Amino acid sequence: EAVSTRPIRRATLLPHDELCPGEPMTGLRDDQVAQYRRDGYLSPLSALSPLDANRYRTELEAFEAEIGGKVTSGAADEKYRYRLHTLLPWAHELATLPNVLDVIESVIGPDILIYMTTFFIKEARTAAITSWHQDATYFGLRPYEHISAWIALSPATPESGCMQFVPGSQALGQLDHRAHADAKILNGASQKLTGAYDADSAVSAPLAPGEFSLHHTLTIHHSSANHSDDRRIGFAVSYIPARCRHLGETRRAPAMLVRGRDTYVHFDLEAPPREGHEAEAARMHADSYARYRANYNDQVALVTEFGEARV
Repeated sequence: EAVSTRPIRRATLLPHDELCPGEPMTGLRDDQVAQYRRDGYLSPLSALSPLDANRYRTELEAFEAEIGGKVTSGAADEKYRYRLHTLLPWAHELATLPNVLDVIESVIGPDILIYMTTFFIKEARTAAITSWHQDATYFGLRPYEHISAWIALSPATPESGCMQFVPGSQALGQLDHRAHADAKILNGASQKLTGAYDADSAVSAPLAPGEFSLHHTLTIHHSSANHSDDRRIGFAVSYIPARCRHLGETRRAPAMLVRGRDTYVHFDLEAPPREGHEAEAARMHADSYARYRANYNDQVALVTEFGEARV
């Protein structure tokens, strides 16, 4: 499928000391790392200025106009919601912000791969939700060291459906889920958590445009419907250390090395998209998405048949 060859404008990012007045963000403090390991999430952190967040939103909405529909509306091909860091230079730039990578390195070390990027968008005054779930369920990654950075490009508030986390729930391990539970669910398998957990202890994590949250792959979380008059736009980046591997036996999984070295060679490494090479990027993205989706569907089938604890 053709993708526009219009030149992509690169966002001009503000220096770190303008993002975080007083002290540049070069990673997490020891107490913040300890808090993340205790609670399974950390929020809010600064990724971008509000101005730069709006510039990325503008890039997204221009791209949606080109492909003929909003990426989560059903009007556009589903592949354009996922793995855009392999297709569009601006999405790759957003997924590899140096100050965000510094934070990720504080948690998982210097050898960092991007396994996935996903837009989680709730249109204004719509019923779409993400139900209570754990990200690890159908990703098929071991060990459980996958960490998600969720970057807000519009206000994520209780009214618009910001995320809620159950503190410490990553310590429960992998719990049971049911796939295809509700068509309103934005997750790839419309999954819903069925294992025991304490939803009453959940904490809301509102984000302003340009802020981001971190959460562990086993942390239980959800978000409710958007009752506001604006789109709630989040760009989720799934980072893994190079030591992680994928359980799939049918095909190798793709991933992109964005910092450090990959001495394990567990994944087929992807190249970043290049301006002026849009046709090449389109082919790469289509292949990348197809392999990711096939692996994901395999994990959904395995977990449905055998259960999380035995996969």
